[in-house]
Amino acid sequence: MKIEFELSEGDIEYFRSRLAKAHTQRAKHGDAHVIDGAERLMADAIATNPPSFVVERIHQLKPFIAMLRDNEWRLEGDDRDRVLDALAYFVEPDDLIPDKIPGIGYLDDAIMIDLVSESLRPELEAYEDFCIFRETEAKGDKNALEREREELQSFMRRSRRRGRASRGGGGGGGGGGGRKSPFSLF
Repeated sequence: MKIEFELSEGDIEYFRSRLAKAHTQRAKHGDAHVIDGAERLMADAIATNPPSFVVERIHQLKPFIAMLRDNEWRLEGDDRDRVLDALAYFVEPDDLIPDKIPGIGYLDDAIMIDLVSESLRPELEAYEDFCIFRETEAKGDKNALEREREELQSFMRRSRRRGRASRGGGGGGGGGGGRKSPFSLF
């Protein structure tokens, strides 16, 4: 069975406002609290045996957590803040559907994971490429790994800027092979 629904700009705005609130909470509690809380949400959600589409999305939090903990990736500054702000939502106990409701408690989290993953696509793609490079080509060469990290993070920022520019204009095509998101949470 396939169930689809469409989010309006008002719906997207709701999730943006929740991210803004989560950002404020992150400032109070700190980065470690956010990362640990996101890991806790993953474990708690999986333990409830939710529907498979929720499980698939919950697992999508793993690369966000990994890129924040990865000392060789060294995500810093605004780049790090964007990922932390996204994860901070999942630490907030006050969400649209209380997590304790059997079967649907993590549905709003699954929706937010899809939205965040789309908004942070440049970060996800760059980190995935970095991990592949580290495993297949770096072979312990720290200088090569550092160059690749710098190049990929620079590319990530350029991709993000291009994506933002293409969303605001009307009707223009926009080059590049990446999928364009019709919205941005950040």
